[in-house]
Amino acid sequence: MSSSTVRMDGRARGVLFVLCGAIFLEGVDVAMVNVALPSIRAELGLSTGTLSGVVSAYVLGYGGFMLLGGRAADLLGRRRMFLTWLTVFLVFSGLGGIATEGWMLLLARFVTGVAAAFMAPAGLALITGDFPDGPLRTKALALYAGIAAGGFSLGLVAGGLLTAFGWRWVFFAPVLLAALLLAAAIPLVRDSGPDRVPVRNFDLAGALTITGAMTLLVYGLVRLEDAGDGLAGTAAVLAAGLVLLGAFVAIERRAAAPLVRLGILRSGPLVRANIGALLFLGAFAGFQFALTLYLQELRGWTPLQTGLAMLVVAIDTVLAPTLTPRLVNRFGAVRVLFGGMVAAAVAYALFLPVTADWTYAAMLPTMVLLGVAFTLAYGPLTMVAVEGIAEEEQGLAGGLFYTALQFGTAIGLSAVTAVNVAALGAATAPDARLAAIRAALVVPVAAVAAGAIVTAFGLRRRAVPPAGGPAETPVTASA
Repeated sequence: MSSSTVRMDGRARGVLFVLCGAIFLEGVDVAMVNVALPSIRAELGLSTGTLSGVVSAYVLGYGGFMLLGGRAADLLGRRRMFLTWLTVFLVFSGLGGIATEGWMLLLARFVTGVAAAFMAPAGLALITGDFPDGPLRTKALALYAGIAAGGFSLGLVAGGLLTAFGWRWVFFAPVLLAALLLAAAIPLVRDSGPDRVPVRNFDLAGALTITGAMTLLVYGLVRLEDAGDGLAGTAAVLAAGLVLLGAFVAIERRAAAPLVRLGILRSGPLVRANIGALLFLGAFAGFQFALTLYLQELRGWTPLQTGLAMLVVAIDTVLAPTLTPRLVNRFGAVRVLFGGMVAAAVAYALFLPVTADWTYAAMLPTMVLLGVAFTLAYGPLTMVAVEGIAEEEQGLAGGLFYTALQFGTAIGLSAVTAVNVAALGAATAPDARLAAIRAALVVPVAAVAAGAIVTAFGLRRRAVPPAGGPAETPVTASA
């Protein structure tokens, strides 16, 4: 069945609207807060460490609880987890908006990150459960991924605009959006897929060790971004995370009802998709950081101007739901994904010869190609990550996928920061800063090129699916 013959009934469209709105909320929330950081510091008088903690606290909550959140959707119910943690997201985003002390803001961002860690995999599992495998799921996942990627780009602009009225609006605006989504979700969203996995003999030891391991590993990666944190302390944090990860693997091998069935990692497509997602998002996070340094610190652009410069990347919000399903139905997800990886590599490579006086016209090819790359890569990454996974483990597959995205973001930022700091040294001259940024820009090129190589291993294993299909059939979201 071609994507053009697939149609949904009203409730299916409503469910998709709610789930896409939730993943958009997560992306736009992160971007808006990042843009508002200078204004937050100015009003609350936060130290540099506390200010960076506003970002790190969210990353810790998100990355630390993602695997547990993914499995909780399978064990406790996808709808229950989605609605519960959307409510928590709403409440603590509001707490951030009324914060008068740094600790209140740190707490709000940490719990908001935890809420996103439970909400995102539950939402992805609801998509795969409500929309049957085939062109309909392809269309739904393409729209879902396009909205997710576009949320961050649009959030940069929205954050700049809202901050002009007051930084607290970057917290209150998500509250309003979350309230609308919650009101729509309660009557529309239903548990999908098979019956829940029994919660007998819940793997508490596995839950504690994997959450501790992920939190420590993410924290260690965040510490790498600041040389002042001390290499020995950072190494100790990472080592402790690896020890807990090893303990988790040992526990899961013996557990009667493991939190994470290790056999799921024998799926080649799942592993390649997660490695590809880590490298693809890591490259973009690193590039965005280097671009921000170039535009704001070297060129003197405002945060709003920087956001507007990257707005064209959000063309995937339009192209992903319209173009990507057709390409996937014609060529297969892996081939489309490979094309996205190559487009991203070319985009980053085009930015390597950046000069101190580049016009925006010189930057535009990179921005357009990145929009194309996200159109071709992000949706197929999501599709491949859950393809062939048993329905009762869709939440776990979503948790693994979003964990890879989070780790990719942290690693990409850390790598670009480390290269930039090492290349700059003690120099402060504009020429030296430009040279350091150029050196850092090599990291995204290398990362996404590695992602293309990993993806290429899956090309020869897949046949091109047939185009066309039976006549139009209305499809409803499953109860």
